[in-house]
Amino acid sequence: MSKRPQLPGDPSELHLHIAYNDDLRDTPHAETVERFDVAVRHGRDVHDDGRCPGAGDAGTDGQCVDGGCPALAKDGVEVGQMAFFRVHLDRGMNAFWALEEEGEDLYEFAQVLLDKDTGNFTDEVDESLAYAGGLALLIMDRVTLARPWRGRGLAAILAAEAIHRLLPGCRAVACLPGISDLGPGQQRTLDRAEWDRVTARIRTGWERVGFRHYRHDVYLVSSADEVLEQQRAVLRAELAELGAAWRKAATEDSPG
Repeated sequence: MSKRPQLPGDPSELHLHIAYNDDLRDTPHAETVERFDVAVRHGRDVHDDGRCPGAGDAGTDGQCVDGGCPALAKDGVEVGQMAFFRVHLDRGMNAFWALEEEGEDLYEFAQVLLDKDTGNFTDEVDESLAYAGGLALLIMDRVTLARPWRGRGLAAILAAEAIHRLLPGCRAVACLPGISDLGPGQQRTLDRAEWDRVTARIRTGWERVGFRHYRHDVYLVSSADEVLEQQRAVLRAELAELGAAWRKAATEDSPG
């Protein structure tokens, strides 16, 4: 039986960089929809000798001698990306139409969860959610990892951490499980069975975070649901186990 490929680095050294770009536009749409871009990065003070201008200089022993070297990544190397939207239902414009303006993917959330006349949660959604001190909807729009980092459940682990940071002020979190990083040409290379297998695996990953199927393709979880914190604890333990296993394997593979 073949062994699964080793991760390219210690997963314990993964960390998140969350960014919100405020272009200072005082518009109803900007007041309603906020986008957060989350970079998944590995390591700190990582130096890539192959990109170092001084790596081949005599006397440097392949090391950079300039603290401003472009090959030195103080926050590590980016190995994945996530995108979240915090949608305010009580300010700005009607949130249903604000999501329609954002694009087809986000409009699908509006059609399932929001009342087009008021921009608030539909009565059915409202009744299914406990009050948690906030009125906003957090949408997990996209989660991607570089291929060498896939297949070990890291997407769910990292998503749970990002949700924990962005959840304050939100009454619920929603996602739309599916394949998000295939181009048009790549989509044609997957037959239906393979497509279904991959999307089923993605759904299982988001269920491990705490999401549950609500309607159509939309998955939802109340921010007051204890499952979010319970599963975050489980996933954090899994990350620690992955890190310990990686370090053990690295030690066993090292010469001597």
